Amino acid sequence: NLFSETPSPPGSGEAVLDMRCHCCKMLSSSQICSHFVSRYFVEILKAKGTLRQDIRESIFSSIKSIHLINQTLLTHLELGRFGVGFEEFCTHLQLYNTYVDNIQTAKKVLMVQVKKSKAFRRFKKLQESRPEFNQQKLEDLLTLPLQRIQQYKHFLRDLTENTSPDNPEFQQLSKAVKAVSEVAQRIQDNARNHENHLQLRRVQKQLKGRKTRILTPGRWYIREGWLKTVPPKGTEAKPKMFYLFSDILLQAKPCSPIHPTNGDKFACQQIYPLKECTVDKVFGHTKSQGGLISLTFARAKLLLMSDDQVDINDWYRSLCLAIGQLKSKNTVVHRRDELCRKPIRSDPDSQNTPELQQTRGIKRTMMLDEEVLEHREGQSSSSIPLTGESGHSITKRMKPNEVPAARPQESSGSSCVIL
Repeated sequence: NLFSETPSPPGSGEAVLDMRCHCCKMLSSSQICSHFVSRYFVEILKAKGTLRQDIRESIFSSIKSIHLINQTLLTHLELGRFGVGFEEFCTHLQLYNTYVDNIQTAKKVLMVQVKKSKAFRRFKKLQESRPEFNQQKLEDLLTLPLQRIQQYKHFLRDLTENTSPDNPEFQQLSKAVKAVSEVAQRIQDNARNHENHLQLRRVQKQLKGRKTRILTPGRWYIREGWLKTVPPKGTEAKPKMFYLFSDILLQAKPCSPIHPTNGDKFACQQIYPLKECTVDKVFGHTKSQGGLISLTFARAKLLLMSDDQVDINDWYRSLCLAIGQLKSKNTVVHRRDELCRKPIRSDPDSQNTPELQQTRGIKRTMMLDEEVLEHREGQSSSSIPLTGESGHSITKRMKPNEVPAARPQESSGSSCVIL
């Protein structure tokens, strides 16, 4: 039992009771915080008109509606109706989806209003000093609904595992686990996407100029660090800064420290695509210091060295993982394209029509099909028979050594030469 100080045996009535009591306490404390946010921020800001309605909605989104559905859930739980309570609660989970999709916008708008409006800045500081908020900032209070969803997920999972399948609430709790887990996963994905976006922006600001575009949809930041590049002619290895992303490896060098604006930035030297890259460990398998890895691209080869064996091993694993995931993704897309692609013609001999052979520069015609004969008919002064002297069709494929020599009179009287 994860929720009581004196754990009870899993599956026992006491364990379920402990979890239910803990959930009621957790939800009650959550209701108090959301109630205070609605009361001391949303309602007072609306009454005073400190912020416009659209700005208030951008900051607080659906927090009032979330407070109301949690209030209803708490009423059900206090009466012991856990299955019915969470079943009804899950019908309103779209409010959480709206809230999590807006949370980053809410933080940005809040930051702008704090800097822009002196009246709002003073109001925010005054309300945060209330004892009800326990010295928490408004930025922290806005994330509480998302934290509660994560707690609901763990609670429902453990409660379902300790509930007998014969219990009337088992099916309701099982469906609630699935629905709440989907919202919790959406919250985690949103947080990862935001963190990745911040990393991409940070790297973009570190690079000089705007020619190198780092902020690309679908690109994920993996790692960065200093590595030495080993030149092919055996000259001295030079340290370079490398940035590894999900689809590229970027090599950069530091700008001149005396540069007035770019002294703390890097200049991009080369971008290596990982799509067709292979990575090998040249040395560093033993416990000796340092290591060397080889990267082979379609048009380049790169040798990277580090004096720190742990670091070079981490780079090797990161590169292998990124390349493997990228190739796996491309393979799946390629196979789907092949399954969706429809053949132009079902006839396997359609690749040998005279028109297609002429476009490819082939001078000898191995076969004449009926379509070509019909096309030629009426354009030539003499017709071409559909059958030979033996009565067999002339469109039959012949071996090269069986092709008869062309007659002079046939070649002069017809626009089509049969070899």
